[in-house]
Amino acid sequence: YRNKLLESGQVTDDDIGNISQKVSTILNDEFLASKDYVPKRRDWLSAYWTGFKSPEQISRVRNTGVKPEILKNVGKAITTLPDNFKPHRAVKKVYEQRAQMIETGEGLDWAMGEALAFATLLVEGNHVRLSGQDVERGTFSHRHSVIHDQETGEQYCPLDHVIINQNEEMFTVSNSSLSEFGVLGFELGYSMENPNSLVMWEAQFGDFANGAQVIFDQFISSGEAKWLRQTGLVVLLPHGYDGQGPEHSSARLERYLQMSDDNPFVIPEMDTTLRKQIQECNWQVVNVTTPANYFHVLRRQIHREFRKPLIVMSPKNLLRHKDCKSNLSEFDDVQGHPGFDKQGTRFKRLIKDQNMHSDLEEGIRRLVLCSGKVYYELDDERKKNNATDVAICRVEQLCPFPYDLIQRELKRYPNAEIVWCQEEPMNMGAYNYIAPRLATAMTALGRGTFDDIRYIGRAPSASTATGFYSVHVKEQTELVQKAIQPEPIKTNTTI
Repeated sequence: YRNKLLESGQVTDDDIGNISQKVSTILNDEFLASKDYVPKRRDWLSAYWTGFKSPEQISRVRNTGVKPEILKNVGKAITTLPDNFKPHRAVKKVYEQRAQMIETGEGLDWAMGEALAFATLLVEGNHVRLSGQDVERGTFSHRHSVIHDQETGEQYCPLDHVIINQNEEMFTVSNSSLSEFGVLGFELGYSMENPNSLVMWEAQFGDFANGAQVIFDQFISSGEAKWLRQTGLVVLLPHGYDGQGPEHSSARLERYLQMSDDNPFVIPEMDTTLRKQIQECNWQVVNVTTPANYFHVLRRQIHREFRKPLIVMSPKNLLRHKDCKSNLSEFDDVQGHPGFDKQGTRFKRLIKDQNMHSDLEEGIRRLVLCSGKVYYELDDERKKNNATDVAICRVEQLCPFPYDLIQRELKRYPNAEIVWCQEEPMNMGAYNYIAPRLATAMTALGRGTFDDIRYIGRAPSASTATGFYSVHVKEQTELVQKAIQPEPIKTNTTI
């Protein structure tokens, strides 16, 4: 290139010498300075990041509930279509059902919970952006954030009309190319530039994220540790065993848990009003089972004084499941409803058994811990067998591990055998992450050891799932039956 420039006559030998000298000087000066460099807390902050806290600075937990009148107002705005707009009849019905959810305050589904999270953040002045291969409609035809007039082809996005004269750039949803590495890398960069944006990337199916593995390994999981750069990027990875075969079942939950940097043998300080544990870990991994909890975990990303990546095992069949519904009261900040605890309305890291048990239940024979949609199948089996002496708890936030809430449940059921139930094979899913941490929590209470934890789930496997639907149904039925069986579970049970 040097020779070509000299031939063209655009530069001289002196010019090239000066450039080489300049670069060498910069590199040498920086190299010498690096020998006694001590990173300062503010080195990683651009102007937009002023006021955000590093892990050494303690941040308080904030409520994420929203005033009921705001929920009602934005709910109406995002379920109202222009008078002359002619949507597809199936989409029209979806929007009519959503309007009904807001009016009655009951039966809000997953897509509505997500839309309310977006809308309330927009009202508060935050930018929301979502990209991925089919995010406008939603891979499972659940989101419908951009709708089309069936006669003119005109597009309409209700979330662009949450507030009067809304800047259309405030909410960005765009289908992207089938290049996970490129798109996720772009969204990561965007989230690092602007901490006041809720930036999300959604894979079409969770295991499609393997096309972006370099971004996870090199940047998202370790960027804060390596370069002191925080990011609040949200990654949505559809996950769940519905009999769709090896390529459409697993988001490879185990990989994200394996890359987490919390110590399985040390219970951290678990103050209810501070979040030191979550600030000190490299990211958060959740498997959420209610629309309200999804609403709160998305809002939590923005309503805190630091930023941390969030990996969401997002649902497929729960998008329309009859029991996967929340009431509008679980989204608001009014005291005295199911979503309100001593501190306020916020994301629940663990959802305790729903049978209104007291603080001490000596008659419960088994405590089944699980995560994700298998809860609903376990609950159905329990109802079918009237197994009122089995308690089922949902671990909604897997990483960092909720030691405090797990120990609360262990104390609640002092005579119960402890079971971890999952639908993934034993060498996958959350088991290898959960077991040592659960054992640490049990040992600290004198409640048993690792050997007292029973595993119920699929046997170790090279493939994530069977390719035969009939085999899937047989396996799934067997594992929920084993988890609820009347006889004691004496050994680990693989299906």
